[in-house]
Amino acid sequence: MNETRNPARQGSGDVSRRTGAVVCALVLTLGNVVAGYLALLAYTAEPAGPWDSEAIAHSGSAAGLGLALAVVTALLSWVFVKDEWLSRWWFTAPAMPALAGILRLTLLAPGL
Repeated sequence: MNETRNPARQGSGDVSRRTGAVVCALVLTLGNVVAGYLALLAYTAEPAGPWDSEAIAHSGSAAGLGLALAVVTALLSWVFVKDEWLSRWWFTAPAMPALAGILRLTLLAPGL
């Protein structure tokens, strides 16, 4: 049986694929922006003096939250790239806030 394809229905797959790619890109962009903002907050929290242990705690919590969100965004990136909705360069975006969070929690942690 030779089925003829309707040209109007062929284009609907492209539209849904593009819509899915745009939605995935928006979700990942939002996650990466929030993770980057949390990493930025972690770096702006500096103790005012030897008594200011709250600033160190706030820096650590902001870095930890940013790192956790970067991991979630990286896992979402993996799913979206595996489904071929997005290209592989989307893996680099969550790597930057993740690296910044790891550095802030380890080597660049503020001290009293």
